[in-house]
Amino acid sequence: MKYVDEFRDGEKARALAEQIRREADPARRYHLMEFCGGHTHAIFRYGIPGLLPENVRLIHGPGCPVCVLPIGRLDMAIALARRPEVILCTYGDMLRVPGSGRESLMKLRAEGTDVRMLYSPADALKIAQQNPDKEVVFFAIGFETTTPPTALVIDQAAKLGLKNFSVFCNHVLTPAAMHAILNTPEADSGALQLDGFIGPAHVSTVIGSAPYEPFPQQYKRPVVIAGFEPLDVLQAILMLIRQLNDGRCEVENEFIRAVSREGNLKAQAAVSRVLELRSSFEWRGLGAIPESALQIRSEYAEFDAEKRFGVEQLHGRENKACECPSILRGVKNPRDCVLFGDPCTPDNPLGSCMVSSEGACAAYYSYGRFSERRIPAEELRA
Repeated sequence: MKYVDEFRDGEKARALAEQIRREADPARRYHLMEFCGGHTHAIFRYGIPGLLPENVRLIHGPGCPVCVLPIGRLDMAIALARRPEVILCTYGDMLRVPGSGRESLMKLRAEGTDVRMLYSPADALKIAQQNPDKEVVFFAIGFETTTPPTALVIDQAAKLGLKNFSVFCNHVLTPAAMHAILNTPEADSGALQLDGFIGPAHVSTVIGSAPYEPFPQQYKRPVVIAGFEPLDVLQAILMLIRQLNDGRCEVENEFIRAVSREGNLKAQAAVSRVLELRSSFEWRGLGAIPESALQIRSEYAEFDAEKRFGVEQLHGRENKACECPSILRGVKNPRDCVLFGDPCTPDNPLGSCMVSSEGACAAYYSYGRFSERRIPAEELRA
């Protein structure tokens, strides 16, 4: 398959890994954060940590929208779902995330509440048309990748004159979270060592590479945008190592087959027509971040579920033993959590990082919980 099999070639992966070993300066350490949860899963699925030398460390960032949504926002969705007139629709991962008191949308559905899993927000429009006596609420989450479909369904609902459709909007922005990571107390104190970013793939197809340019300029941290395949990730790591060795600090684009500097202008226009910046939004693990999320514009206020139902702002409490907030900040990894693997598993998730298909804990559990063996250089050359 074009652009998939070519980027999973084992011989080329070994050659790239050997090149990384040759070029990584043994006198220094490299701390590289992959921001996207899709990268985290690719890294563990293909055993990339085992291909890297000991002085190249990958840090897992807050790149999973399900994981970074605070419990309070989930509790607000649960409150909406409990209303007898509401059909709440959302993506599958959100159903299993535990809210306050380990309550979840999945449990509500088991109790008879009308909660439905969707693959596309367009399905919510169909449900609204098919159920005119019900209020259909789409619980929207995601980074910039899933934002254009939400904007389009709101615009379509307006054109159709749907009076029983609204959106509970929880779309968040990648660059704002990267700024927040670099301004955490751990980053200031040196507890979080971070030399560069592996930039997200799908997000960058929408926003382009230009929004990452402040990071080399303001923080002296290079960014390399990478695709999701193993050769993409290895090539991005090599490009970051070369930048750091040369003393360069810039945005580079490894994923040139899909990402441009300006991004998808049509998608951006659709989003800006319907949505606008929130002044502040709370993130799990990072707290309130200014201008880090989107809300529905006043012109489309009738489709804003928060305004339509007067939803009270809630602030849920984290499980004190769960390390999701620290994992999302890159300060800890899943094995540092006392709950990891027992009792917290994908079948019994106690935190969002274990629920989501892009969560770091789920990636460790599925692919990396037994071993992170580093392959000796002589085996790579064999």
